[in-house]
Amino acid sequence: MLRLPAVLAYRILGTAGTMILGCAGLAAGALPVDQTGAALWLTDWRHYPGPALICGYVGLTMLVAAWWWAGRDLRRPGGADVRGLLTTLALWTCPLLLGPPLFSRDVYSYLAQGTMVLAGADVYEHGVSRFGGPFAAEVPQMWQQTPAPYGPVFLGLAAVVAAVAGTTAAAGVIGMRVVALLGVVLLAIFLPRLARHSGVEPGAATWLGVLNPLVPLHLVAGAHNEAVMLGLLVAGLCLAFEQRFALATVLVTLAALVKAPAAAGLLVVVALARPYWGIWSATLRTAGLAGLTAVAATAATGLGYGWITALGTPFYKHSWSISSALGRASHRLTEAAGLDLGTAPMRFWLWAGLLAALGGMALAWWHRRRLGPTYVLGLALAAVAVLGPATRPWYVLWGLVLIAAAAPQRPVRLLASLTAAGVAFLTLPSGFGPDPAQLALATTGVALGIVAVGCFGLGVHALSTVLAGPAWNGRALEGTTR
Repeated sequence: MLRLPAVLAYRILGTAGTMILGCAGLAAGALPVDQTGAALWLTDWRHYPGPALICGYVGLTMLVAAWWWAGRDLRRPGGADVRGLLTTLALWTCPLLLGPPLFSRDVYSYLAQGTMVLAGADVYEHGVSRFGGPFAAEVPQMWQQTPAPYGPVFLGLAAVVAAVAGTTAAAGVIGMRVVALLGVVLLAIFLPRLARHSGVEPGAATWLGVLNPLVPLHLVAGAHNEAVMLGLLVAGLCLAFEQRFALATVLVTLAALVKAPAAAGLLVVVALARPYWGIWSATLRTAGLAGLTAVAATAATGLGYGWITALGTPFYKHSWSISSALGRASHRLTEAAGLDLGTAPMRFWLWAGLLAALGGMALAWWHRRRLGPTYVLGLALAAVAVLGPATRPWYVLWGLVLIAAAAPQRPVRLLASLTAAGVAFLTLPSGFGPDPAQLALATTGVALGIVAVGCFGLGVHALSTVLAGPAWNGRALEGTTR
């Protein structure tokens, strides 16, 4: 009996979704203001941003539905394995590789900061407006004065891409996507191995941690540096489980020199090395090698140690998080009450959020023997992403990737998957917040996407029914020929 394979169906649905989303980005994406370096993206479609936004959310809904379908098929006997899931990821990702940035304009900041590095400007002291240039002009005004919050490893990579791209925006964006893809490849290789070490089925970990919509949408289409950070971090943790502690320390330190939160992974390396080296030896060896790696990487990039003071950049007044929202609300309330407290309410809530995140990390670490070090680190990074001074939709991946590799409880994995599906809809393809008209267009797109998914499902069911009918039944055909 023949049936349409589920894997073929959700691959078609998801690929069609990202193709629609990629085309929609030509009008509704994070297009550069200066079009001289973006000839690749100049089409008549850019004159129709409203219909493009609707189409973008149709495609987004199709992608999320395809991912959920893949998860259901994974639980079926004979469902897709890790290799099949990664093939699916490649198919879903390809339509997004050459289009404009989606869901964020951060990639222009990366390129502007890379250009500053090439020119010898201090990216840890000045914002991109200090140097200017075509990439700096693409950075939103509120971030023009913000020093770079990234480590020297990432800024060195950004400088290489900026040197190759010159002033061509399309080349720069695609170059940063290549860098992000290297991180995704590391995730694809090491996350299944890390899951085995943590007692989790590799296919389930790959579905939740690598195939989830936030990876193609934000790590690839948005070219976020979380891809490199998470790829190095997961590779380092995996090697630590395999008792290759020195190389693990180097990789985790390099991840922290992309974005600082990855430094928490060094605690896991120490915990895993402790039975072999003892607690003091493990701590000293890990700290010493991490320090040498940081010194070597900083010297190689020539950026100096301004990245240490730049760790306070997330406390910038325009950052958004739960704590900053509470700070703004408190500021308005005190003003309404006739009190002028200046920035005190904001600073109070930002520090309260950070302390709450650190408290969550400490609590999770206290239970590491019961939960396992990888799961604990995932919970800790999730707490930092949610309660820290700055939160973005793609920050969800900090904890989600490690939770995917190590969380044993089905309720936790279900909550993580629902979070990933929901967060995928939070940001407009342009990277800006929605106005009421755009919100209505996006909602319309989601509704039409649900209809499209329903129609596709009915079509698949009808085709499967035809394939499973008597005309396709091997025994029936054999009987008619005798």
